[in-house]
Amino acid sequence: MTAQMIDGKRIAADIRAEVAERARILSERGVRPGLGVVLVGDDPASQVYVRMKTRACEEAGIHARDIKPPTDIGQPELLAIVDELNADPAIHGILVQLPLPGHLDEREVTERIDPSKDVDGFHPVNQGRMSQGDPDAFRPATPAGVQELIRRTGVETSGAHVVIVGRSNIVGMPMSQIMLQKEPGANATVTVAHSRTADLGAVTRQGEILIVAVGRPGIVRGDMVREGALVIDVGVNRVDDPSAARGYRLVGDVDFDEASERASWITPVPGGVGPMTIAMLLRNTVMSAERTPSAAEVGAAASG
Repeated sequence: MTAQMIDGKRIAADIRAEVAERARILSERGVRPGLGVVLVGDDPASQVYVRMKTRACEEAGIHARDIKPPTDIGQPELLAIVDELNADPAIHGILVQLPLPGHLDEREVTERIDPSKDVDGFHPVNQGRMSQGDPDAFRPATPAGVQELIRRTGVETSGAHVVIVGRSNIVGMPMSQIMLQKEPGANATVTVAHSRTADLGAVTRQGEILIVAVGRPGIVRGDMVREGALVIDVGVNRVDDPSAARGYRLVGDVDFDEASERASWITPVPGGVGPMTIAMLLRNTVMSAERTPSAAEVGAAASG
């Protein structure tokens, strides 16, 4: 068996086009969606990621406000920036790029964000509402993107056994909650494994749908994949490669070549989950703008 490729770039482009149309309708009502992005310090990977988000916002008709405090900013000053964005009616979504420098309290910063503007879906209020099945709760962008990829393959998830490798608060844990929900694209039986799981392969081979998000290149080999499984590889890892122009290449947590011989569907790295994360973040931002009283009132008047 040779797996079919799940083209995250194409699917993300479709979602971004849908988002741009929703943003256009909002703009006609006098509401331009706005996203506040806070990047502390000069981490190169974070800088690249924020630039990608800002460019994607511009293409979708979303105003992006970039705030770049110095690495040594204090906790009170960073919280003051979050407070300012919370109070700004032109900002409908707030994203504080993680990780933060070690002297800052990430949990306190995350919890300071107004849940109604928490388009990253990391606030405990949104995570709690999501776990209780509230469809209006913002979902973390990467897990939401993974679910969308699975949906668009047409593979049935209801009653399927989903194995998730990884237990982070950003991907693994919210992913498990999403796949348990009583909704299309979920209704699954979920097992969560991780890097400390004994005989990991015995667990992963149970998965009709296998989602891997550990951050270790090649932790899942081909013989650890169930025949015919749908495989979603969330990991993005740099490995040395002298033959590459930059001296390295990007690989996932799954051995792609080996897994492709056993899976029915598989995501590449790069080009799989990564583009979906930004697309779902934009979708959450537009959703937040649509919920503002001014947008809702104008929309109701237009439909009436």
